[in-house]
Amino acid sequence: MPEIWLNYGKTNIVLDIRAENLDQQLDSQGKALNDSELGEKLDTLDITKPMELVVLNSSESIQKTILALFEKCEQKSAPIPRILADRPILNYVKSYLPEGSSISEFGNDDLSNSNLVFVGEMEFDGLFGFETIATRLIKKFGNEQMLSAYEQRKGDLPAPGEVIDNIQTAKKFTDSFEIMAIEIVANQNGLVDLSIGHPSSTISISKSFGESATKQVEKHRTMMISTGKDASNDNFSKSLASLWNCNTAIKDNGLAILLSECKNGIGSEAIQQFIEGRMSIDRLKKPAKYVNGMEDLLFLTEIQKRFQVGLVSVLPEYYTKKLNIISFGGIKRAMDHILKVQGIKQKVAVVSDGARILLR
Repeated sequence: MPEIWLNYGKTNIVLDIRAENLDQQLDSQGKALNDSELGEKLDTLDITKPMELVVLNSSESIQKTILALFEKCEQKSAPIPRILADRPILNYVKSYLPEGSSISEFGNDDLSNSNLVFVGEMEFDGLFGFETIATRLIKKFGNEQMLSAYEQRKGDLPAPGEVIDNIQTAKKFTDSFEIMAIEIVANQNGLVDLSIGHPSSTISISKSFGESATKQVEKHRTMMISTGKDASNDNFSKSLASLWNCNTAIKDNGLAILLSECKNGIGSEAIQQFIEGRMSIDRLKKPAKYVNGMEDLLFLTEIQKRFQVGLVSVLPEYYTKKLNIISFGGIKRAMDHILKVQGIKQKVAVVSDGARILLR
């Protein structure tokens, strides 16, 4: 019996599956940079200038990049940068920083601060095609501009990994600020690529990311999807990106089961409003104003017209029922459901790094 370990929150859980039920295990690709190659890329950042590093998401590759930068500062007797991070990841970032490092919460700080250097790991995004530092900033600070970006979406289905016109809206938003970015591409093998510059220019790394992450596959009837890392499944909305990345590889009337701990809840104002009866699906088509997470609610309702969605999480079943999602209390129960409903000979495709793979 194969033993497959899949990420679920801060831990990995085992999927016990018989060999005859395992269709294919799908992993992300791309060769990781060694320490020397990482150092060469970081040399393009002028560390003699004052800087404040703003950590936008948590991952091992971001941790490795920051520690390598700190080491370079020490070697060249340059000042160690101050660290800023959003509250949910503040303690995690603090845990790996050297003793004596300065770290504080990043709130609604003034983006006109030219000392700010944003650090983020690129992923795929159903609305913009790619989740970059620029798209993260427009989502956090540009609510009015997000309405325009939402209106420019490519239809009502997610389009991860595609070049979409609305990415220009995100670039234009960040163009008005004199800030810097360290854009990272990574997968389960480690840090694959890195770009340093203005957030509107580091987006260019998305091309190599898309090429290394894309995998051509046949369509599958049943798929088990892990996001691959805690940062991509700490809330429900965030984990949906992994479902978008795999959705075109799922057969009509098929089943996709997403592993997402969701320790921080829903993570989307629009989805929360829908659960509470304050948001209608009709309103999603042409809204008068943008509400955070509208696109994910729209995409979810549209793909559910093609296949069923299941979820292994800690979310209350009340929430999942409202979203027309099958709720499972554990991965074993999900596997038991597959064999009971679809037959004991049903084969299951397993995706172990859903946030950083693109199935075509």
